Amino acid sequence: MQQKTLHEKFSGPVAKVVLGIIGVVFGGFFGIPAYNSITASYVAKVDGHEISQQDFRERYDATRSQMQRMMGPQFDALAFDSPERKREVLDQLINEQLLLDADEKLGVALPPKRVFDEIAGIPAFQVDGKFDKDQYRMLLAAQRQAPAQFEDRVRRDLELRELIGQLGQNAVVTEADVDGYLRLRDQTRDFRWIRLEKPTQAAPIADADVETYYKAHGDEFMTPEKVSLDYIDLDAAKMQVDAKVDDAVLKQRYEEQKSHFVSPEQRLASHILVKVDKNADAAAQKAALEKAQAIAKQAKSVKDFAALAKTDSDDLGSKAQGGDLGWLDKGVTDPAFEAALFAMNKGDISDPVKSDEGYHIIQLRDVRPEKVRSFDEVKGDLAKQYLAGEREREYSDISGKLTDAIYQDPTSLSLAAKALGLTVQKTGLFARTGGEGVAANPAVVKAAFSNSVLVEGNTSDPVELGSDHIVVVRVDQHEKSVPRPLDEVREDIRKKLTEQQLAKQAQERADVLYARLQKGEALDKIAEEIKLKPTDEKDIGRNAANLDRKLVDAVFKLARPEADKPVAGQVGLANDVYALVALDAVKDGDPSKLDAKTREAARNQLRQGIGSEAVRGFVDSLRKNAKIEVAEDRM
Repeated sequence: MQQKTLHEKFSGPVAKVVLGIIGVVFGGFFGIPAYNSITASYVAKVDGHEISQQDFRERYDATRSQMQRMMGPQFDALAFDSPERKREVLDQLINEQLLLDADEKLGVALPPKRVFDEIAGIPAFQVDGKFDKDQYRMLLAAQRQAPAQFEDRVRRDLELRELIGQLGQNAVVTEADVDGYLRLRDQTRDFRWIRLEKPTQAAPIADADVETYYKAHGDEFMTPEKVSLDYIDLDAAKMQVDAKVDDAVLKQRYEEQKSHFVSPEQRLASHILVKVDKNADAAAQKAALEKAQAIAKQAKSVKDFAALAKTDSDDLGSKAQGGDLGWLDKGVTDPAFEAALFAMNKGDISDPVKSDEGYHIIQLRDVRPEKVRSFDEVKGDLAKQYLAGEREREYSDISGKLTDAIYQDPTSLSLAAKALGLTVQKTGLFARTGGEGVAANPAVVKAAFSNSVLVEGNTSDPVELGSDHIVVVRVDQHEKSVPRPLDEVREDIRKKLTEQQLAKQAQERADVLYARLQKGEALDKIAEEIKLKPTDEKDIGRNAANLDRKLVDAVFKLARPEADKPVAGQVGLANDVYALVALDAVKDGDPSKLDAKTREAARNQLRQGIGSEAVRGFVDSLRKNAKIEVAEDRM
């Protein structure tokens, strides 16, 4: 029987959720064949391993989406799309490749079941809280992900976590380290301070000064360059297709894809592991086998297998759950383990079974027989897939004809639109910072202001706005950037020069008073002279929420007072406001007053910090010894 093609896409809100969750990750456990992907070029090579443009773009787009979700309306897409940010993302990929290479050299390998468990735990692939293979297949196909690529990406992520975790676990944190950390973390400080507000009176700004500034900074007073666009928007999701699907067509597809609707036999298993290295000597192997045989005998003579697993199993992953491995399909465990498990009857407990990990005593708790979902059960999903396929075929046909048409005549959109039954739409004028609607998309703005479109007057290449969604644009109007007249900006310049003068006065005043404070004058005396009263702060911690963050950070950077002599400080706050500080006392935290739970949490924080430093140091050493090539122009 034929497999369902990956282009027969599953659509709907669940697919959209999964796109945000999985991006590009797993497949392969259920026999879905991979399709060939063509990599045109690379953006970097790490010791011969290529990082493709597709890999880079996927990571970059995922990073942009994450930042947009975090920042909401404050997110600036144009500012994000900078060479520096692109290089940050590429460096992440380079570092990951270096760690994967190190994994390979160190012999780190993950069993297939670990990868399977990871993907089975993704909620989007579950129905009623359990992994569902049909749901998995449809969602993966809907995103047109190659199963082999998906599985490799999950394995890659797990291997990276494994190595990073191992590096972090090697961090040694002593009791003295914990005490020192707690003394600093819980330290408080007593200080006094006065707030020096920005002056409000400035000397009048002469017209000559305004004119001089205008001449020297003319580029600050240009009107923004603007364009408006004609564009054609082609979105498969909005295409109308015949909603009536013939049952005969669906039944034929059902027969062709019947293997997809088979739930294979599953077995609910528990085990007890007696661990022994596969390369251990004969004596160690014999001792492990004898121990396993004794446990198996005991397991068969008592009723509580789970209790025995909790005391005797060497598998830390399942021990606490009484050896529970959950429901297992064929192809996800060690071959010898699988052969034994699928030869057992419900309720059986096996003799010791040898694998690379050691000896397993297996308990078969239940069996789910193979089940084939009926046509009526899957008819709705088949109809959705059929309509999505029809919509995609229509989109592919029209988008191909549109691309051909604009290449044949890049000076017009109207002829292509008329021939294909499409509508030419218009945007309002917008600058390089973007506009509304389609003009809010950074890729559209980039195309609009490109040399080919803006200067040469051509229609753009298709701009991808999403999966099966493109626009082609052409400039309708172009307003060039021109200098604004002096009379139009005169008062803006005068205001700016006044603000600069007031800011200078504020800093000069703060510097003079700070110099006096440094020479030993009392803060109280200086405050009295300028008609201010110091604010007295007691027992202020590093994370004080009721004070200006800049003030607290500056206070905690001051040296400890000696011989009851306050330490002077000066802090620049927001809006040209300054603070003068007198640090009176530093009180370290007292670790002896903290319970064991708090100390353990502190130890974990320290270990995590040291582990992060260890990873950074390890990556730095790998970079120094690696051959790394970067193609900046391909990012």
